[in-house]
Amino acid sequence: MRSNRKTTSRLSQAAARRQGEVTQFAITVLGREAAIEFMNANNTMLGARPIDLVVASDAGRALVEGALSETSSRDAAPERE
Repeated sequence: MRSNRKTTSRLSQAAARRQGEVTQFAITVLGREAAIEFMNANNTMLGARPIDLVVASDAGRALVEGALSETSSRDAAPERE
């Protein structure tokens, strides 16, 4: 008899740590709702969902943090008249 349970793989400790830390950074930069949307939506500039990149590798984490930092810098820049 087959189980109807979905099999899920657990994240490694490193992947879980990256996910948590970058998500917190996203919340700081964007606010909670926008951060959740950003992390889970496909991002054409990054070529994937940010959460997937972060979980996959340190290089993915760096890409996502760079995109968030760029967003933060753009938002903090004074408007030109």
